Amino acid sequence: VLGLLVWSLIAATTYHLHAAYGWVMFVSLFFWILTLLFLVTYLLQLHQKFYMVPWPLVLMICNAVATVLYITAFVTCAAAVQPTSWRQWDYNRRAAASFFACVTMITYGVSTFFSFRAWKGLGSNAATSQVSDHA
Repeated sequence: VLGLLVWSLIAATTYHLHAAYGWVMFVSLFFWILTLLFLVTYLLQLHQKFYMVPWPLVLMICNAVATVLYITAFVTCAAAVQPTSWRQWDYNRRAAASFFACVTMITYGVSTFFSFRAWKGLGSNAATSQVSDHA
């Protein structure tokens, strides 16, 4: 939802006139589609059919790359916002897109942390740890 807000706010402006917003648009749209594909994969339980793929590692790498690229998108978007713009509605949308790019970056960072814990096996719950202790 946050990535959707970023690219829809940028798309509602005249982003094609500024090259910096093209990068923000690419990053937000690419990772929104990729996240949507991962969501559908997990909802349809396709990750269980492709058991040879190390899904926790794939998700951790994807989230880490998304975090790094969203850092660049956030900085680019925030630096390109001009408060003296002659089009006030573009300024408001671009400022909101900068805010949501920052929130999305933080969300991907937190997701990277949890994906790392799942990849290392540290994300087990109490039931699985009790079963493995007695087995």
